[in-house]
Amino acid sequence: MSRDPRVTVVLITHNRREEVLRTLEVMTTLPDAAPLIVADNASTDGTADAIARHHPQVSLLACETNLGALARNVAVEQVRTPYVAFCDDDTRWQPGSLTRAADLLDAHPGLASVTGRCLVEPDLVEDPITPELRYSPVRGPDWLPGPALLGIMAGLTTLRVRAFREVGGFNPRMWLGGEEELLALDLASRGWWMCWAEDVVIHHAPSRLRDPRRRRQLGIRNTLWTLWLRRPVPGAARRTADVLRSAPADLATASAVLEAVRGLPWVLRQRRVVPDSVERGLRALEHAQRSSVARRYVG
Repeated sequence: MSRDPRVTVVLITHNRREEVLRTLEVMTTLPDAAPLIVADNASTDGTADAIARHHPQVSLLACETNLGALARNVAVEQVRTPYVAFCDDDTRWQPGSLTRAADLLDAHPGLASVTGRCLVEPDLVEDPITPELRYSPVRGPDWLPGPALLGIMAGLTTLRVRAFREVGGFNPRMWLGGEEELLALDLASRGWWMCWAEDVVIHHAPSRLRDPRRRRQLGIRNTLWTLWLRRPVPGAARRTADVLRSAPADLATASAVLEAVRGLPWVLRQRRVVPDSVERGLRALEHAQRSSVARRYVG
């Protein structure tokens, strides 16, 4: 193997021992395998011990509590390479993709992140979000090597470490579930660009070990918080209505909205509206978001 000195892979996991071991088997044997840091979010199924036993070459962080996405921030503190590729315990980067993402970041100093194409196992069909990324209406500069984005998916993305640290990484209040949206808007607000790359490929084997209802609640809550934190009032109001229309009218949705409303004092203290140039891009995305099959809050 020829390790790429430019990239470190950061993977977070919680109580998915067998899945993370399968993912590590792939990630540690890639022809362009990179140094790998695993942050285990206080698993109780022996995940940390199994990783230490089967993959001693991996740097293991055993978190005392389940930090959610914040565990990525903790891991990035240890990263010494210029780029970090995020990986979930059910996503596997394909041969050459880490190198390709690093090449794009090398070639374009104004680029903060490269998000890859997701193929869903076992049939390797494109993830439903793919058309929105491939045909993104966000206008970017001519030098951008792919469609401009105003959002990323962490498990499919390589980021410039300097840009990630500049915006403070993932916000701890979000915990997990759509936590990338706020990070992406903060990158864009500071003048960084993000793009999608067709030839950076990641396989996703969606885990069955998840709580879909809680996942939906967190997704709704975090989306609303991001809207209220960063969008001007008209845009925030429009998208809030869109999100609520797309969600089932049930107790789980009501609970998510209540959580979001309870966070309003924090939201108002932290509110910083994005620049006009970023807001124009967000408005351009609204039609695709309304009709998106990948943005339905179900479960």
